[in-house]
Parts: sequence; C-alpha cells; structure tokens
Amino acid sequence: MTAPGYTVRVARSAADRELCFALRKEVFVAEQGVPEDIEYDAHDREGAQAVQVLAVRADDGAPLGTGRLLYGAAALGRTGGDPAVGALGRLAVLKAARGLGVGAGLVRAIEDTARARGLTAVDLHAQTHALGFYERLGYEAYGPEFPDAGIPHRAMRRAL
Repeated sequence: MTAPGYTVRVARSAADRELCFALRKEVFVAEQGVPEDIEYDAHDREGAQAVQVLAVRADDGAPLGTGRLLYGAAALGRTGGDPAVGALGRLAVLKAARGLGVGAGLVRAIEDTARARGLTAVDLHAQTHALGFYERLGYEAYGPEFPDAGIPHRAMRRAL
C-alpha cells in the first residue's frame, strides 16, 4: 500500500522484522515504559502465525511505524476462540510520524492481510486514549476496561 509520503508493506525479511522490533522498542519500551521482557513474545519469531507490517517513508525508506496480525491458533486467546477472527496488535507509530495517516495505513494493511487469509473480523486491545482513533476506522469497543502492561485497554472488533 502506498500513501502520500509513506509506503506500508508486509515485513518479509529479517531486516524488516528487526525494523519492526526497533520501532516497538522506541514506542512501547522507551516512550510508554512497557517492560522489554513482555513486549516481545513467541509470535515474533520467524514462522509464527503472525504477519508484521512496516510503514516506511517513501523518499528514503526510514521506518515510521509497525503493526502485527495474529491468525490461526496464535490469535485464539485474543479473539474469544474464534478461528475466523484475527488479532491486530503491537501498532506503533513514531512520535514524529503521528498525525500523518501512518497508523490508519497500518491498520488498513493489516485488515487487507486478514481478508487475504479468509478472516471475517479483526479484534484488538486498544489503549483507552486511542479508542477514538480505532472508532474512526470502524472498530467497536466491547467488554470492560482492563490493564495490559499497566496501561488501561478495551477490547474492540471490526467485521471485515
């Protein structure tokens, strides 16, 4: 997917995945204080039932943001056990790139990936300050607020 100023692609190489992990470290670990030992999990290894997406600046390829889609068995614990639902997570956009549409571009690329895998919906756990962002993209909150890494979250879903 290409948008004005940036491109979003599925991370296919080890170098792309490393850029995704570096972005997550900058946003979640350094900026938000998420402990590094819980930021990365078994779904980040190559071959896992996960797709990492990466947004880069169009002119020089500098990384701007990332996100991840879990599917199949990897997503079941986050989607209420429904194998037709994917789990969007680890959406991170560098502070300097916020407000440019990068986050929305990443979400749409993850949804396209989910559709291509035959999924019928996408669930996510949104930080409560980001609820409006996801609502504008068609997601609906459900269930009570809960903490994740010490940050308040709500579950959300969008049918595809």
